Amino acid sequence: MELRKLTVEGFINETASSSPAPGGGSVAALNAASSAALIAMVADLTIGKEKYKASEEEMKDIAAIAGALKDQFLSLIDEDSNAFNKIMAAFKLPKDTDEAKKARSAAIQEATKGAALVPFKVGETANTLFALAEAVILRGNPNAVTDGAVAAMNARAAVRGAFLNVKINLGSIKDQVFVDDLKAKMAVIEKDVDAREQALLNKVNL
Repeated sequence: MELRKLTVEGFINETASSSPAPGGGSVAALNAASSAALIAMVADLTIGKEKYKASEEEMKDIAAIAGALKDQFLSLIDEDSNAFNKIMAAFKLPKDTDEAKKARSAAIQEATKGAALVPFKVGETANTLFALAEAVILRGNPNAVTDGAVAAMNARAAVRGAFLNVKINLGSIKDQVFVDDLKAKMAVIEKDVDAREQALLNKVNL
């Protein structure tokens, strides 16, 4: 089942079911996709308007970038759930001999690394949305400024939510170099992610 192809109602109901996937990681990717979609929308609502001629070329670039990011995040919705399913499959491997146990343990570790890397990619990439949101908030069609603000809010939720899913997987990974590397990279982004969101919301004067 491709989660990205479900209806909105279908995706929400599947998330609400007893199935553990999609979970928080896929929802974080959905938040990021929603953010990118809103940014693309504000840019498109600015293009072709004489009043906003000065920012038209910039908005064309932003619309293209945000559109591509939207598609990437949609794919990551499924990648996250697939990564989780690989962990479940690894746990079902045989463990009736010492060799089988060793192979099973290695498969679990590899699958868990994958389950950490997918949401890390979501969070790291979602962090790039703030600059795009800022551009449409400041220089996009002001009638859609609140859509830019919601994009910023969804970007922060995507970063925070995705990184939580990274961290819960890191707790099961024995490769300390791998763990420390992702923790350090997340710390750099998380240090100012809340401030970046608030700074953009402060630019929306209603």
